[in-house]
Amino acid sequence: MNLTSLRKLYIHELKDLYSAEHQILDHLPQMVAAAQDKGLRQALEAHHKQTERQVARLEKIFSGLDAKPGGQKCKGMEGLLKEAKDAVTERASDDVRDAAIVAAAQRIEHYEMAGYGVARAFAEKLGDYRAADLLQETLNEEALADQKLTRLAERRLNFEALA
Repeated sequence: MNLTSLRKLYIHELKDLYSAEHQILDHLPQMVAAAQDKGLRQALEAHHKQTERQVARLEKIFSGLDAKPGGQKCKGMEGLLKEAKDAVTERASDDVRDAAIVAAAQRIEHYEMAGYGVARAFAEKLGDYRAADLLQETLNEEALADQKLTRLAERRLNFEALA
């Protein structure tokens, strides 16, 4: 794709997010299975369901753009998920592995927040306020997921990993 306009760049960013979300859907079950802490498992399971809704939002945005969502692979997310897989499979105590899963999940959340923030800004600049609102909704969800992970880590998991 030639990125010759902001609209083309916007669509490129949306395709990247769509790919990223699908990759997350594929990898989250492994993270859930590896997590030993009940609260962490619940947070990851909830995020899986939320990610499905986020994919549906992206599909809704694409339908309004007369563009198709596929055809692109998010290499950034691919790398982050490889690191997450490494954290899950590394020899470690359950407590340390849980802390590593949180660290990997938070890097993923921050990457998503950056992508959704960029896409929302492009949507606003292009006058696509409906899409901007949908992207902001997902951005808010990603921020809340990150806050939940932070609370889990700072209030319990990191202390348990210390022992």
